[in-house]
Amino acid sequence: MSFPDRQTVLDFLKENPDATTKADIARGLKVKGRERAVLRDILEELEREGKLERTGKRSWAQADRPPPSGLVEFTRLAKEGDLVGQCVGDSGLFGPELIYGGPSGKNRSRAPAKGDRAICKIVGRENGEWRAYVITLLEKRVSERIVGLFERGPRGGRVIPASRKERRELLIQEADSKGAKDGDLVIAEPKPQGKRQYGPPLGIVKEIVGHITDARSASLIAIYANDIPVEFPEAVLKEAREKKPADVPRTDLTQTPLITIDPHDARDHDDAVYAEAVEGGGWRVIVAIADVSAYVTEGSALDKEAEKRGNSTYFPDRVVPMLPFELSADACSLKEGELRPCLAVEMIFSKDGHKQRHKFMRANMRSEAKLAYEEAQAAIDGKPGGKAGEILETVLKPLWAAYHAVAKARDARSPLDLDMPERRIQFNAEGEIIGILTKERLEAHRLIEEFMIQANVAAAETLEQKKSPVIYRVHDTPSDAKIAAFAEFLQTLDMKWNIGERPQTHKFNKLLAEIKGGDYDGMISQMVLRTQAQAIYSEENLGHFGLNLPKYAHFTSPIRRYADLVVHRALITAHDFGPDGLSERNAARLEEIASHISMTERRSMAAERDATDRYLAIFLADRVGAEFEGRITGVTGAGLFIALAGSGADGFVPISSLSDDYWVHDEAAMAVYSRGSGKTFSLGQIVRVRLLEVTPLQGGLLLEMLSEPMQAPKGRQAIRKQITRESAAPRGRRGGPPRKGKPKFDKRTLPKKGKRR
Repeated sequence: MSFPDRQTVLDFLKENPDATTKADIARGLKVKGRERAVLRDILEELEREGKLERTGKRSWAQADRPPPSGLVEFTRLAKEGDLVGQCVGDSGLFGPELIYGGPSGKNRSRAPAKGDRAICKIVGRENGEWRAYVITLLEKRVSERIVGLFERGPRGGRVIPASRKERRELLIQEADSKGAKDGDLVIAEPKPQGKRQYGPPLGIVKEIVGHITDARSASLIAIYANDIPVEFPEAVLKEAREKKPADVPRTDLTQTPLITIDPHDARDHDDAVYAEAVEGGGWRVIVAIADVSAYVTEGSALDKEAEKRGNSTYFPDRVVPMLPFELSADACSLKEGELRPCLAVEMIFSKDGHKQRHKFMRANMRSEAKLAYEEAQAAIDGKPGGKAGEILETVLKPLWAAYHAVAKARDARSPLDLDMPERRIQFNAEGEIIGILTKERLEAHRLIEEFMIQANVAAAETLEQKKSPVIYRVHDTPSDAKIAAFAEFLQTLDMKWNIGERPQTHKFNKLLAEIKGGDYDGMISQMVLRTQAQAIYSEENLGHFGLNLPKYAHFTSPIRRYADLVVHRALITAHDFGPDGLSERNAARLEEIASHISMTERRSMAAERDATDRYLAIFLADRVGAEFEGRITGVTGAGLFIALAGSGADGFVPISSLSDDYWVHDEAAMAVYSRGSGKTFSLGQIVRVRLLEVTPLQGGLLLEMLSEPMQAPKGRQAIRKQITRESAAPRGRRGGPPRKGKPKFDKRTLPKKGKRR
């Protein structure tokens, strides 16, 4: 065997991590003459095999172990708040993750941020962690990519951001344009700026995702701006095409006339319901849910992709599903007349609607009918037609009777009663917007919603009883700070709220009922909503304040939510329904999974909101100059946010455009008021506005206020007058009596007309 050999080189590098260059390795191994060529070949061969990573022209490091010093790129913030990075090699990032440990030695440069690169000293710890200590911060990099519109210029072009929050434009040189044409929607990244940057920042086009003239460009921008995964990897699609459901014992529900009730355009049907009377005046209700866990098994490519996505994302014109079409709209979907595996819960309710007992079963079912909400409601309202008419007496009427019983218990429980209107954007076959509809809230919607809530409660109760790990859906009690702010807001309206008492849903509902239809209806409803905590997923049970339930989990939508899939697996393991349940490994990961899917849910909500704003802006683009009625939905020192009646589109009135008066932001009252007249614009107030400008790319509407401000409540007027007197009084020197004579003012500190205080 010739010397040096591969293993000798690897062993030497492991024992001598400081030897990174070919000269260091040759010196350490005492390689001379022709053996140097053999060493070079071995190093290059190990690099090709991925055992070594090239860190420079003539330097290498073990691919699974960082060098003692080198170039590091900081790529993310860990959950604990640590800045994390990896070593940079010729082929990209390599080696284990490194935690930023601070500056090295006497280095006093600023701390690195996400996206920065630095020369670092790298130190291993006994617990297996690697720490990176910054020697020299090389460059300031802005890692956040920009999704925007490419406008071509004579020597390249520029990218105009699609986000209203992103103010910087990027100049794109021809070599960095990737062939982008005028009007293309692109993903661009800033180029490294160095320590100083004069003029507009330069950027590089990374990807062309569409064109602004595409009818569906609004959702396209939202998808890429919010990092929503769209394309499924081939391995995932292959599994979806070939996957067969798990062969496990199942209860036969094929003779039970379960039906699905969904939106008329729904493509995935993951829940079915059935009800019948029982002796003694109670009700037997079955909720059957698609057995997605039979197809999507732990650790499979399908499972990894579903967890990564976290949930489906619903745009006005398209759906980005959590699972491929072959499963979400076909094999897992509870299609009418087709045999489908399901996980079902049978619940027995008393005649007054209280759940007495329940049991879960893994079953086979065959949907009796696929109905739309409107179709089922029409049949109950005396206008039966088609399939709904055929099953009116045998299926629909028992379902409604069971619901009316359960609704009594729901009303006694008193969940938070905030019925905010939902709007639907209508498109024609070409993808163009033809109208905006307010969704009608039918009793059929409430029926399905309540039965799903009861099934979700049953899942949480069972898993707790079985001492199984659970991902709960939690909605925490409003914080003391939010309740205090809410009480202060009500005080501005001469209303009281006892902040010493524990927040309870029935107290909010009592207040909402008292002000319904009055002058303060809109603003108080908005403030009640703002006072609530954000619902999240958690392995710790905090209860569900909004539903007024002590325990709650998501069980009923595993086609579109990963949380439900995890709960299904936990139920399968808890009941010994098969080998495809929740493993010990994933049971130990529930905190991590809950945190991740809470993030993906927020990401989807932001993307859905972004797309809707842009479609509404497109819809209103030819209405510039028109007048609209609207409601104030947000108040800041910069101006007022207005939701337009009919469309629900959000626009903005700058405070400087209200009038020539000096306007003051009253944060406690969620209002702005004129210091001269004392009149006010407040949260929830109905106003009339004119549309001045539309920016469809950003989804922005600029409005002009036409309405006169209102008179503030008397109690608030007195407080504001006192504040005005105090702010106008001469100020004394710090720690001493006021100066005698005429007070002097620095003109730079005087408020400018129309600006916030």
